[in-house]
Amino acid sequence: MRIHHFLHARHDKHERHGLHGGHGRHDGHSEGRGRSRRERLFDAQDIRLLILNFLSTGTAHGYELIKSIEALAKGEYVPSPGIIYPNLTLLEETGAIRAADSPGGKKIWELTEEGKASLEQQREEVTAVISRLASLGVLGDNRRIPEVQRAIHNFKIALNTRLAKGDIPKETLYKIIDTLDQAAKDIERS
Repeated sequence: MRIHHFLHARHDKHERHGLHGGHGRHDGHSEGRGRSRRERLFDAQDIRLLILNFLSTGTAHGYELIKSIEALAKGEYVPSPGIIYPNLTLLEETGAIRAADSPGGKKIWELTEEGKASLEQQREEVTAVISRLASLGVLGDNRRIPEVQRAIHNFKIALNTRLAKGDIPKETLYKIIDTLDQAAKDIERS
């Protein structure tokens, strides 16, 4: 189908120009380099699939699409207008969506037949993206449990206090690393 191939071909161009997801609350860090640019939670293709999926239930303004994505992730991921609006334009250019008549002058978007067919063709990918988005909501709910918040806070304070003491003997550093690795394994296997 023409639209499906076009969207994937344009994907790389949009990635190079920064039109990707990633305005969530999770910072990515690269090993050995300290802070790096923010980790991408969802790429441009994921955002387009989410837009098509939400428009399959009815028309929406760009802002409503942002709020729908935010609601599914329970506030853990909120795409910026700079992510949504260029992808709406791209989807319109490919014929997947079109602007509908709207009182108030704001563009309201609706899915076209070609968009419905493209969405159906990519149903498996859509399901995976929606599942990842919903998982962020579960993560946020669990992270907001008061006892979990307290434990994470205590952990950060203890680690930062110890690491701020200047020169750390190798034996102490290895003990800290071993403790962190063991805690990660225990949590992972729980």
